[in-house]
Amino acid sequence: MQGVHMSQLSQIAVEPAAQPAAAAAPKLGNPAVVGLAGFGMTTLLLQFHNLGWVSVGPVIWLGVFFGGLAQLIAGYGEQKMGNNFGYSAFVSYGAFWISLAALLIANNYKLFPITGTDVGWFLVGWTLYTAILWIGSFKISKAMFFTFTTLLAGFILLDLEKFGGGEAMGQLAAWDLIACALGAWYMMASAIFKDLFGRDVLPVGTPLL
Repeated sequence: MQGVHMSQLSQIAVEPAAQPAAAAAPKLGNPAVVGLAGFGMTTLLLQFHNLGWVSVGPVIWLGVFFGGLAQLIAGYGEQKMGNNFGYSAFVSYGAFWISLAALLIANNYKLFPITGTDVGWFLVGWTLYTAILWIGSFKISKAMFFTFTTLLAGFILLDLEKFGGGEAMGQLAAWDLIACALGAWYMMASAIFKDLFGRDVLPVGTPLL
């Protein structure tokens, strides 16, 4: 090649072959919409039972499959999303509902019979756990704070009922926990509608902290 020295040839950069564009990651569903649905539905039906509107049967089977199994699955979905709050909450409350259903079934068949005090201490443990998540809810949203405030209040009222506070405490807890269940469903609807409509149809509010 005339006019081009060998040293110049060695300096000519060879353009790399064009690389194919990376495939777009598939859109993932939000596991919280299932976890919140299961938590809200089972909590709601339990309060309907506590108010004397339905028998315990629907509560037990919802507790096993929707409040229990579905919440567990949602919790492990949150783990994959890197959300420790949702991971802990959905897996733990899923286990709560399965445990409660198992307690009721076993007690009915006189297998490991339980007393009101036994249930009371069971609820105390969940009250303490809920208090931890209640503090965490300050950093998430006002809707989450409302849901965990009513949940914590409900557990405290149930604790008082089981340790001698009387039926009135249980009735008050039922109405409080109906509000809690509706709060969970509000957040579920907010996430679903935001995805469908592309805007905040049901705002959950900014964190308190």
